[in-house]
Amino acid sequence: MISKTIWILNHYAISPDMAGGTRHHDLGKELVRKGCDVTIFASGFDHGTKRYIKISSKERITTETYNGVRFVWVNTHPYYGNNWHRIVNMASYGTRVLGACKGIQKPDVIIGSSLHPFAVLAGWWLAKRYKARFIFEVRDLWPQTAVDMGAMKNISLLARMLYAWEKFMYQRAEKIIVLLSNAKEYIVKRGIDPRKIIWIPNGVDLERFDNPDPLEPSSEAKRVFSQHSDKIKVVYAGAHGPANGLEVIIEAAKILSRQAKPIHFILIGDGPEKTKLIQKTESPGIGNISFLDPVPKSQIPAVLQQADILVHCLKPLKVFKYGISPNKLFDYLASGKTIIMSAQASDEIIKQSKAGICVEPGNPDALVEGILNIIQMDPIQRKQFGTNGRAYVERYHSIQVLGEKLYNILK
Repeated sequence: MISKTIWILNHYAISPDMAGGTRHHDLGKELVRKGCDVTIFASGFDHGTKRYIKISSKERITTETYNGVRFVWVNTHPYYGNNWHRIVNMASYGTRVLGACKGIQKPDVIIGSSLHPFAVLAGWWLAKRYKARFIFEVRDLWPQTAVDMGAMKNISLLARMLYAWEKFMYQRAEKIIVLLSNAKEYIVKRGIDPRKIIWIPNGVDLERFDNPDPLEPSSEAKRVFSQHSDKIKVVYAGAHGPANGLEVIIEAAKILSRQAKPIHFILIGDGPEKTKLIQKTESPGIGNISFLDPVPKSQIPAVLQQADILVHCLKPLKVFKYGISPNKLFDYLASGKTIIMSAQASDEIIKQSKAGICVEPGNPDALVEGILNIIQMDPIQRKQFGTNGRAYVERYHSIQVLGEKLYNILK
């Protein structure tokens, strides 16, 4: 029998009117279509903008509904940097969400979604309280990613605590949902039954691309794209974080600026590295690159349609041997545009989909060469890249396909 009432605990979940990945809203919408009641518990203090967006600082909780999916916004401790206040923010979500579910229909299943331990622990505790099934969703491999990035040593006290928490949750979950294609290999090495592990990667709601909202006439994106309408526009839309390796785009822009090529780079999004990246373009001044604020998810299809080439890059990290599942890459594929990938991972999505070309990660000369090669291609070949990408995402990464997979797990 299908579990009808689903609770999803994801501290950083967002609704479609916000900027970022809407994985749980989109999957929830598919479950609602199949007759489920879906509630997402998320923080009303937005991680990206560091502002109270969905709740006032004086409210305890507030509720909204999007496409039949209920969002319960929880008031969490504010923070403005990567310091102890952020830890308190995480912990406050884990404790306050325990009291945020009063008055909501008792769950049949609870999905606790990492990135941090408190959301998953709270999900497991609530599942015990309500005698519900507990599913652990692993969106990223922590602490392994932090260890591979050099942010912590694997023998440190914090790393050992996180490894212990990780195994504890693996053991107690009925099922483990992973987003990375080879994450099963990592989890099985922790002594976990492989039959518990289900791969449901990120995907894309193709309805947004089939019926896109137009760009707001007064928006920054509309102005910048219009200003550079006579140039080849190379667009990156996503997080500006340490793992994204966006320095390679900055250096490629410098090279092409010296060559006076009619190419303009547009980077859309936010993250801890953004200020540093902007500073790299100011001295010496580079005129062929623009930084834009994040745009709501509903505007992403219209933004990508303005691009000539979409670029995706990542630093070369060991953890990517377990795969990648970035939201932006599936949006790129759905847009039907040519993609250039400056990254190395075990699942070579661009090669598999034949949606563009891959270049050596972290090498700006290789990125420049790749961009120039794409520009010089026959337009029919570039169009075929886009067609291939769209067909690939329809078959493997549409939210309808992934929603069906999740629904079957709940049976």
